[in-house]
Amino acid sequence: MTERKKMQAGQWYCCLAPELEALRAQARRAVHAHNTCPPDERGAMAPELRDLFASAGNDCFIEAPFHCAYGMNVSLGKRVYFNAGCVVLDTAPVRVGDDTMLGPHVQIYCAQHAKDPAERARGLEIGLPVTIGQNVWIGGGAILLPGITIGDNATVGAGAVVTKDVAAGETVIGNPARPLERP
Repeated sequence: MTERKKMQAGQWYCCLAPELEALRAQARRAVHAHNTCPPDERGAMAPELRDLFASAGNDCFIEAPFHCAYGMNVSLGKRVYFNAGCVVLDTAPVRVGDDTMLGPHVQIYCAQHAKDPAERARGLEIGLPVTIGQNVWIGGGAILLPGITIGDNATVGAGAVVTKDVAAGETVIGNPARPLERP
């Protein structure tokens, strides 16, 4: 089984494989085209970036600068907004629901590296999906760790580090993110 197939199957794989490096290079070219296109010509998303994604609904807008590892694992619903500086390390599927907005510098991580230093040095990692529901607000500087799901209508406070699933309609804050206590 190739390293790409292992990655797509949710198994441990070597991220240093030439096939994966070629896919990351393709993503870097698309991201560069998006980030350097004049704003009045770019529209909501450079065509190279839209073509790279698994899917992108109507009226999505991604502010520059933006970065993704592969792009091919990113699926955006309709009217999704990413503010400037967002990073998506999509070694597994990243699904973002309709009408969801991300503040500046939100980071979405799917890659989990091996804990053993020797395995990590060999490039072993596993990709865990991140799913974000509909009508979610993620505040600036939040970090979403591998394998989490954020339910519909949830809010993630600025700077939160999300290590566990967030229920629909819940507001979480802090590091690690925890439910906001209401009076």
